[in-house]
Amino acid sequence: MEDLKERLLPAKPASVINPRDVLSLKKRGQGIRSWISVDAATGDSQVIEVDKFTMMRRCDLPARDLRLLDPLFVYPSTVLGREKAIVVNLEQIRCIITSDEVLLLNSLDNYVLQYVVELQRRLKAARDGDVWQSESSDVDRPKGGRRFGSVFGCTLPDYLPFEFKALEVALEAACTFLDTQAAELEIEAYPLLDELTSKISTSDLERVRRLKSRLVALTRRVQKVRDEIEQLMDDDGDMAEMYLTEKKRRMESLFYGGDQSVAGHRSMDGIQSVSAPISPVSSPPTGRRFDRNLSLARSRHEGTSSSEGATENIDELEMLLEAYFIVTDSTLNKLKTLKEYIDDTEDFINIQLDNVRNQLIQFELILTTATFVVTIFGVVAGIFGMNFDISLFEYSSAFKWVLLMTGVSGAILFSSFLWFLKYKRLMPL
Repeated sequence: MEDLKERLLPAKPASVINPRDVLSLKKRGQGIRSWISVDAATGDSQVIEVDKFTMMRRCDLPARDLRLLDPLFVYPSTVLGREKAIVVNLEQIRCIITSDEVLLLNSLDNYVLQYVVELQRRLKAARDGDVWQSESSDVDRPKGGRRFGSVFGCTLPDYLPFEFKALEVALEAACTFLDTQAAELEIEAYPLLDELTSKISTSDLERVRRLKSRLVALTRRVQKVRDEIEQLMDDDGDMAEMYLTEKKRRMESLFYGGDQSVAGHRSMDGIQSVSAPISPVSSPPTGRRFDRNLSLARSRHEGTSSSEGATENIDELEMLLEAYFIVTDSTLNKLKTLKEYIDDTEDFINIQLDNVRNQLIQFELILTTATFVVTIFGVVAGIFGMNFDISLFEYSSAFKWVLLMTGVSGAILFSSFLWFLKYKRLMPL
């Protein structure tokens, strides 16, 4: 019976995925990656190796945000503002910006190294400016400490917070990378298209096809960066969410202010407990009422301070984004101009090919007409080549007259065909 079951029933399929492979895939997804950390206070950079979960806890980010930075996946350009970090995926620059540091995926790409060097240079320049500012008089410094004037009375530009500086360097690196590729494409395209208009060859057409494919891909990338910046500019909430330093300062002030308020409340409770008898019925509602009023005051203070500071912060970030929006829009216009030039060249080539095709058709029509006329000689030769006797064969000059009359008739017929084609405007004769 068991032998019969084994012969009739199909064999159990073997496991396709080995459990060890599943564990290896999990470890690969949680694998340790190399990051470049740039400190906001000192500007020093160091290479750290952390896994995915540690990075999620460190920056308070979900796994889907870190997936945008994974080099194994291809995602379009994205800038996301989170509670404690800004996730930036702009071409070669993939980083996490916090209020204290920038975590950049370690890469040997030249633009990544330039990003680190440029950010360190700007942080050093900002520190030197802060030291010089502290040595100067505090009279010229406006309220809030964002602007300061020199001893000559001129007003220096705003000092952006650290996250905006890092974001600005990332936008500058992405825009520079895209603009460089657009410039290289222009240098390669315009001479090739000019050469193609004068002489059409298969190799040049193949080069134009590849160039057009690169142009379409680059245009799509520039368009995505431009749309991402425009989307951030149109949403005040997203821009306010990206002000990490202000949110951190607000939370710290709220935390320390709350501790002082709770300490004062406890001291008042202690004073009251000395002078008044303890009532187990009336004390808890009073404490709860005070805590509720304290929480309302905190929320009201937080909402007022956030509404006052959001406008200025949004204006700063909006001006920053607007500058790079103009740069990306200019790059996009250059690519569109190149695309129009390619389309015009293709139209010109098609017109040239149509003209050559029409000339070939006209030549074929003339050749067909001439062939028809020559066929008349063959018909006459066939008639006189039949085996019969006529009196015309007795004259020696008969051959000349037949040949002459046949030629004149063919010429008249050919001229009639040409006049008809010209009359119908089928040939520009």
